[in-house]
Amino acid sequence: MIERSQYLNLLTRFKDKNLIKVITGVRRCGKSTLLEIYKEYLLNNGVKEDQIISINLEDLKYNFLDNYMSLYNYINDNLKDNKQNYIFIDEVQKIKEFEKAVDSLYIKKNVDLYITGSNAYLLSSELATLLSGRYIEIKMFPLSFKEFKNVYKELNNEELYRKYISFGSFPLTTTLKSEDDVSLYLSSIYNDIIIKDVMTRKKISDETMLKSVVNFAMDNIGNLVSINSIANTLISDGRDINVRTVEKYLEGFTECFFLYKATRYDIKGKQYLKTGEKYYVSDLGIRYFLLGRKIGDYGHILENVVYLELLRRGYDVFIGKLDEYEVDFVALNNEGRIYVQVADTLKGKDENDIKIIDRELRSLKKINDNYEKIILTSDMIPLSNEDGIKIRNVFEWLLDK
Repeated sequence: MIERSQYLNLLTRFKDKNLIKVITGVRRCGKSTLLEIYKEYLLNNGVKEDQIISINLEDLKYNFLDNYMSLYNYINDNLKDNKQNYIFIDEVQKIKEFEKAVDSLYIKKNVDLYITGSNAYLLSSELATLLSGRYIEIKMFPLSFKEFKNVYKELNNEELYRKYISFGSFPLTTTLKSEDDVSLYLSSIYNDIIIKDVMTRKKISDETMLKSVVNFAMDNIGNLVSINSIANTLISDGRDINVRTVEKYLEGFTECFFLYKATRYDIKGKQYLKTGEKYYVSDLGIRYFLLGRKIGDYGHILENVVYLELLRRGYDVFIGKLDEYEVDFVALNNEGRIYVQVADTLKGKDENDIKIIDRELRSLKKINDNYEKIILTSDMIPLSNEDGIKIRNVFEWLLDK
């Protein structure tokens, strides 16, 4: 079992705080395992077994919990008086109007409540309003590069990266030995996401068209696209689809955390832009087994890895626009921001070719503020500095935190 210390530390920090702990993330990223790890932590730190109520709503043994009232009654009937009770509800969104049960449990003085879900509906505007000020969201992802390194300590960074982007970062893939086994497992996750998380929830019947849209998005990670451009491309390929349908399909994949949409931010005007976005995929292993890799993909794949890592580190991440230039990522948090350019390599065709590094430096040099600016590359180079802009090996950066 891989210990997800980043997430475990958050749970322990908020233990017994009067807040609902909401763990979100794509299915099979490790949410259920995290609860098991946390349960072991509680048992090793003075909590008794009878103080823990753990329910996984994907387990058929809990089929009798088919509405919010039965969920509430079952938990309420099993609470221990005069003791702190730790309640784990896995995939809570499977219960219609679950928020009513959650809200009623929250107000009890002896309940510490933890819920997980693999759909953004968990914190939709209606639910967020109901629970406003009563919860924290812990956004969970598949394994980071650093967590992956802890499994494959014998691999050097370049070998590790090739495995990371080919086999993917779902925790269970680390237990599989062959590429065929990994492929079968990733295919099963993908089909579950297609059918259970998107088609069923969004009431979609055309599976073939749905897969065409998500494959297009995955094939264009790192490229600026729009709903209109996706629809027009598919229509020109002879597909019978419209803009609203494309939008609905992509909403389904972003709501279940399979795809992430990065919108644009005007650095000079300090405003968010409504046109143009980029999509990134939560696991590159699925993308690899569906689409393979092509010449020219490597930079966008690396960009995808960096994007997810910035999200893991708690940033809101946007695509930067500065006049006619683009900055790969503007990452914002409460402490400020960082600007990030990603380049698979800074090396030109020969030693005298400096066009690539000049291009990457150019947009960062135009930014007129004192926030950190960094170029990340897979080139094996020591940390350097160019007019205040750091140039770092991306693998070392990924292993930093």
